[in-house]
Amino acid sequence: MTIDRRTKALNSLHGLALGDALGSQFFVPANYHFLEQQDLPPGPWQWTDDAEMACSIFAALQRTGGIDQDELATSFADHHDFDRGYGPGMNRMLRLVRQGGAWRELAVELFDGQGSWGNGAAMRVAPLGAWFAHDPYEAAQEAALSAEVTHAHPEGVAGAVAVAVAAAIAAGQTSPEPRDFLDQVLEHVPPGRVYEGIRAARGMANMPSAEFAAYELGNGRHTSARDTVPFALWAAARNLTDYEQAFWTTAGAGGDVDTTCAIVGGIVAAQVGLEGLPQRWRAACEPLPDWAGTT
Repeated sequence: MTIDRRTKALNSLHGLALGDALGSQFFVPANYHFLEQQDLPPGPWQWTDDAEMACSIFAALQRTGGIDQDELATSFADHHDFDRGYGPGMNRMLRLVRQGGAWRELAVELFDGQGSWGNGAAMRVAPLGAWFAHDPYEAAQEAALSAEVTHAHPEGVAGAVAVAVAAAIAAGQTSPEPRDFLDQVLEHVPPGRVYEGIRAARGMANMPSAEFAAYELGNGRHTSARDTVPFALWAAARNLTDYEQAFWTTAGAGGDVDTTCAIVGGIVAAQVGLEGLPQRWRAACEPLPDWAGTT
């Protein structure tokens, strides 16, 4: 049976939100021992800005089949919930967009005119990649458009491109080998620090130690695309058919756990589908919002 693009994207969105929501629980000191034991903390688990912004991307794809940057900026701003864990720069930008500010100018102004190279564009984009499973090149182009709305720095854009292409491959192919998977991603990522990190991840594809991979590649501790995306793709590539193992591998490395787990969850769910997500986990996760058109 052929799975339509909406279903593939929705599967990815559910996996992203689940990884985000469960991963976010391990910022709570009382839950540290659950992570050490690979056990589940008490629910319900609330997702963060990662899933909220991913819902805007999913809604945009349903409306037009691609990314209209002006509409996406408006959706990000209209659905912006300050309590979801947005960074201060993004809180300010989205507030100003709601007040009539021009997103093109505001995105460029971030970080003293360099634009953001953070992991925010990468964390939300996996469902877009799954939507374009038939064409990783188109996934890369549309991912860049989605990133530019908030992340004007080339590395921030490259991170989104890499994750979207990874999700497209996961949704469109059956169990590619880790090195082949990462080679295919690299074909679409522009030169730079994110590219070099993924190339290093490719060299470690057969190494089982997540601790070593995170040490070499970064685990999102600095919330940049270049210290988040390479490790997340390493973890996804090595665990593409096992959502639980992918989650615990990623979360166990520490760092920006909700974001790395959102990225990995969105990619792996594009491969395993909704039935590959543990039912007990899904029951503890906050439902996706009605406004995203997920029902």
